[in-house]
Amino acid sequence: MAAEKTDVRARAELRSAVDPAVLEEQGLSSMQVAERQRLQLSNVQPHTTSRSIAEILRTHLMTLFNLIIGVCALVIIILGRWLDLLFAIAAVANVIIGLVQEYSAKRKLDAIALLHQDSVRVLRDRLLVEIHREQIVLDDVVELRRGDQVPADGVVISSSGLDVDESMLTGESDAVPKRRDDIVLSGTAVLAGTCRFVVTAVGDDAHAVKLATEAKRYQKINSELRRALEKVAFWLSMVLLPITAIVFNGQMQAFGGWSEAWRTGEWREAMVTAVSSVTAMIPQGLALMTTIAFAVAALRLAQDKVLIQEQPAVEILARVDVVCLDKTGTLTDGSIVFHGAAPLDARGLPTVAQQDPSSTALEGTAPWQQVLAWYGADQYANPTAAALKVPFSALPRHHAAFQVQFSSARRWSAVTFADDAGELAGHWVLGAPDILLSPHVAASVRAEQLLSHTEAIAAGGLRTMVLARAPLDGPILDGATGPLGRGERLPDGLVPVTLLTFKESVRADARATLEFFGEQNVALKVISGDSPRTVSAVAREVGMRVDGDGVDASRLPEGPEAMRSALATHSVFGRVSPEQKRTMVEALQANGHVVAMTGDGINDALAMKKADLGIAMGNGAPATKAVSRMVLLDGRFDRLPKVLAEGRKVIANTERVAHLFLTKTAYAIILGLFFGLMFWQFPFLPRQFSTVDFLMIGCPAFFLALLPNARRYRPGFLRRSVLFSIPASVGICLAVVAVSAAGRHLDEPAAGVQTASTLCLTAVGLWVLTVALRPLTAPRTILIASMYVLLAAALLVPISQQYHLFAMPSAELLAVAFVAAVVGSGLIELGHRWHEKKVDLDPLDPVHSENPA
Repeated sequence: MAAEKTDVRARAELRSAVDPAVLEEQGLSSMQVAERQRLQLSNVQPHTTSRSIAEILRTHLMTLFNLIIGVCALVIIILGRWLDLLFAIAAVANVIIGLVQEYSAKRKLDAIALLHQDSVRVLRDRLLVEIHREQIVLDDVVELRRGDQVPADGVVISSSGLDVDESMLTGESDAVPKRRDDIVLSGTAVLAGTCRFVVTAVGDDAHAVKLATEAKRYQKINSELRRALEKVAFWLSMVLLPITAIVFNGQMQAFGGWSEAWRTGEWREAMVTAVSSVTAMIPQGLALMTTIAFAVAALRLAQDKVLIQEQPAVEILARVDVVCLDKTGTLTDGSIVFHGAAPLDARGLPTVAQQDPSSTALEGTAPWQQVLAWYGADQYANPTAAALKVPFSALPRHHAAFQVQFSSARRWSAVTFADDAGELAGHWVLGAPDILLSPHVAASVRAEQLLSHTEAIAAGGLRTMVLARAPLDGPILDGATGPLGRGERLPDGLVPVTLLTFKESVRADARATLEFFGEQNVALKVISGDSPRTVSAVAREVGMRVDGDGVDASRLPEGPEAMRSALATHSVFGRVSPEQKRTMVEALQANGHVVAMTGDGINDALAMKKADLGIAMGNGAPATKAVSRMVLLDGRFDRLPKVLAEGRKVIANTERVAHLFLTKTAYAIILGLFFGLMFWQFPFLPRQFSTVDFLMIGCPAFFLALLPNARRYRPGFLRRSVLFSIPASVGICLAVVAVSAAGRHLDEPAAGVQTASTLCLTAVGLWVLTVALRPLTAPRTILIASMYVLLAAALLVPISQQYHLFAMPSAELLAVAFVAAVVGSGLIELGHRWHEKKVDLDPLDPVHSENPA
């Protein structure tokens, strides 16, 4: 706190020591710059554009599964049983794959930066010099021109026709005029004119950086798959210690009691067996397969220019039921396009209906058309005038005697052609109808009637401008001798010649993408900082049904209930502040929705961070991309259906894989408790258990996780998996217990019982796999058959027999193992049919059919 007060005091002293008049004329001196640099008052920006390495490491390392597996691995290492460490491979691979994929995404995103690293012009020691934006210091005088980006917050000290685009901060697409003493904020851009401003906030104190800092606070992603795994891990952690104690005690008793086991050293085998049972209960392979499925989906999407910053983001889009869309930069590309033109008669009334720019009527060489061609080709054209370049590019451009640049303060621009321009000679003014149709207009013009006409057009969301003409014998435009002239005034005797209309350029892919979401029963909410009328017009153009002109969010009553009610009944909102966007996302979530938020501006960052899934455009602000879960690198909105398909595949296939892994967890718990309480020797070694996992689950699950699957998302993934695992695990346990009991009855050696138990367990487990893979296509049948071949190889190949410590059991025990496997498989089949009825599965569901509904 003391350091902060000292910093504020130092800044105040520096500010008071600067003479404003001298500063405007000369800028800072070299000594003043050096003093500010010493006090670290430079414009150094946070370079983080994505999640930090520490956050990525924390996500993948700090899990309960990893803790349990790590402790078990440490026990095995201490006991010197290195060959029994196979169970840890899945956990290590899970961490490595997740880290590599998300770090790769981080590196790619860090290489993308919207804020240009161009040099900026500052006034120092009376000289205008160019420096890097991070070399700007507090109180620097910065000069801005058209196209420049504002590098820091400041106050304007001189301005000439300055128009600023603040859409990145506010969502408003209209230009904002700035005069002396007005504030300019970092992250905005100059559309027209020039200015000089004094820097008042740099680095972390800048407005855009503060918004980014608030948005970057880490928030765990709402993943049902991860949440399910965490639930399983939590409940397992509650029972692991008592189960481990029961298993360990049971094995000690099986080896002759505690004293005998300690004396003979069999306690080591008892400890290894306990660890084996514990690791079998942990479905670490499920976490690995989920990670692999996420990583493969991320790689596929990366080929389509979709960057996944956090792996579960693919899954989230598959669960989303509401998509909130920002207008500017999402539905539109932020540019203005020419819409049409309607020539006016001498009274200022349209002579024909408004014409499309592609109309052949525009191919002529009427004077007004040639004037519009001049405006479109002007190097100082503002975005609206620049939209005239393409439709009128084929027309000749004449030399202008004078011109006045457009300014949003006066809302018009002008050009004068001298007598030698022939029929073009005169003053031509392009501007807003309400400004041009003022007292300067000719007496013959019906201004009120034309204004009513333009207002009716504007109500449909179009921007209107009027091209008017005045004779040369009228007053010459004062101060119109240069692009930065001052004191301009409209000439008298203006006659409207043409009514022009413009609109925002809607993304070509927006309509099809929104129609796709509509077909998938995903609700759409357009939330923009622009005017409700403009937002609703764009929404209609992309195919949304909008009643009226949308909702003006600035007039909404405060309170969560009012917001929830408005969102439940309306789909288009304008004049929405950044804080309101976040509140709207929270209100939708409170109504039970899974929400995705798209955007490109800093004004969208807070809402995107709060949403279940933030989707940023590749040309968006760095802060927006940093807090998003997903980035559309090329800004193409039509990438989202592919992401949805990948997400559905991940969820549906992971559910299949979960059936297998949770079955393993359930039968491992039951077997551990049974053999521990019965004081029977556990019928498996850790390495044998690992091989069974590989054949029954590990290898098949890898392919299973990547199979095509178009099933729509259904909540309750964990419940369905648990209901599947219960009858399957009971069937497996009964078969294994029967084999172990027969071995005890036949007085078989431990190695023989272990071999028969491994055979039985794998055979029944492969029937679980068969059930999960239905319907059995040729590739799936080949996969199952391959697992049976590998089982035979594991039992018969000598080197495998040595590694697994297998020994051929007696014929009687083999027969029991075979019968037990058949009976166990039958029980699993009955349990599967019960499971289908219990969860009411659709027979056309892609889990059971190759023809998804």
